[in-house]
Amino acid sequence: MAIITKITTQQKNQDRFNVFMDYGKGKGEEFAFSVDSDVLIKFKLKKGMELDDFSFLEIQFQDDIRKAYSLAINYLARRMRSEKEIVDYLVQKEVDEPIIKEVIHKLTTQHYINDQEYAVAYVRTQANTTDKGPNVIKKDLKEKGVAEGILIQALEEFPLEQQMEKAIKISEKYYQKNAKVSLKVQQQKLEQLLLRKGYSYEVINFALNETEVPKQGEDEEMEAVRFQGEKVHRKYSHLEGFEYQQKIKQALYRKGFTMDLIERFIAEKDEK
Repeated sequence: MAIITKITTQQKNQDRFNVFMDYGKGKGEEFAFSVDSDVLIKFKLKKGMELDDFSFLEIQFQDDIRKAYSLAINYLARRMRSEKEIVDYLVQKEVDEPIIKEVIHKLTTQHYINDQEYAVAYVRTQANTTDKGPNVIKKDLKEKGVAEGILIQALEEFPLEQQMEKAIKISEKYYQKNAKVSLKVQQQKLEQLLLRKGYSYEVINFALNETEVPKQGEDEEMEAVRFQGEKVHRKYSHLEGFEYQQKIKQALYRKGFTMDLIERFIAEKDEK
């Protein structure tokens, strides 16, 4: 049976200790293993103590749990995490499954991880600090391993009224930045944008109907068709006559401009 001959504090980590043992094979004192202070105290390790194989394995197992626990705590220190995020992180750190289960149990018991609280906090943060709609937030929580029932309940923190307010703000910004596009195309692209951000059709239709669209005067409308028309012209400038005009008309009409504006643009190009 091996006997502990010496226990020393590690120079770089004062909370960890090196344990030296004599295995009775004539080799004398050898480094055996290292443990943190909690494991040292739990097993009452001291000089002259005898350890059998079972005790040695149990000490190592508990120390591995402590090391994995410390990794998880440091990971949690940055922000709240879901249980799945902690598990995935420990797997990435090559921690064995039995140890991960022990760590998760300990963290849950200590209330360091709680998917219900995590989901509520996540929804509130995303709703208040980002443009994400509920469908994207729900997708994010699913990817983080949050159960369906929990995430549905958590999404109540993002009420319909708040969704509509955010959708209108997004719409207002979009209209301001895309003045040189026809209203028809603006609305089509805005609808696609709001869908990508995770808003429902109910919210999108409300935003499209309630958002005040900056009115375009005749000069602004003509400026918009000129802006888009020049790009189309460069594409089809190698064509002439009827074929050229048809391509220009088709392209600008698909962009939502009226035939009157398109005809005026073509007339301007013919005069040059």
